[in-house]
Amino acid sequence: MKIALFSDIHANLPALEAFFKDLDTRQTDAVYCLGDLVGYNIWPNEVINAIRKRGIPTIAGNYDFGIGRTSNDCGCAYKTDEEKANGSVSISLTNQLVKDEERKYLRTLPAHIKIEFQLNNDKLNLLLVHGSPRKINEYLFEDRDEKSMLRIMQDADADIMCFGHTHKPYHRVLPAVPEENQHYRHAINIGSVGKPKDGDKRGGYVILHIDENSSIMNKEAVKVEFIRFDYDFEKAAKAVEDSILPNAYAESLRKGI
Repeated sequence: MKIALFSDIHANLPALEAFFKDLDTRQTDAVYCLGDLVGYNIWPNEVINAIRKRGIPTIAGNYDFGIGRTSNDCGCAYKTDEEKANGSVSISLTNQLVKDEERKYLRTLPAHIKIEFQLNNDKLNLLLVHGSPRKINEYLFEDRDEKSMLRIMQDADADIMCFGHTHKPYHRVLPAVPEENQHYRHAINIGSVGKPKDGDKRGGYVILHIDENSSIMNKEAVKVEFIRFDYDFEKAAKAVEDSILPNAYAESLRKGI
């Protein structure tokens, strides 16, 4: 089974359209969206409706959660006063742009999606979250302490945990602990379609490969394919510059940071 996972579009319609074009060439069996459809650009309604039109199961990101409740707090961890000021402009504009029907959709998005496979007499649990199972806006960076990451996954009963929020893709295989009898777990950040922050301005997503031989006992049994695609980032950046949004968001699109 080939499962496409994407996240963090952030109202970047050109990136989403390019993602769909690329996805349609991949012959996947299932598609899931891990949230943050809105914020930082001018097309929140168009992004929401494009995903709804395809009937893609979607969970709430922290930005979706805030906008769904007409909040002025997106749950974003801004570090400087400038970032906070820019963020205030973004969430204010997003609240102005999002229409009633689209806001209702955001408000009712689920927090998590859990999928259970039965393979080789093993139960294989796939958990889809935005930030972490504990908190919608928790950042799980690649350098998260191994014991902490393992504890988060154990508490959530997740053998494979896929998430976004940091906009930086990676795949960590957590080594088995003795009490789990060689039970491996996979932590996968799927990156960002519309606002990458890993120095690559191309959009990104993941295809997860699970086959009849996949097992929690074999650390090589789950394949993760990281895909990058080109899109008209200049169109997205220009849209920012032609709006009241801070020009810093345009530059981040041009640089992938």
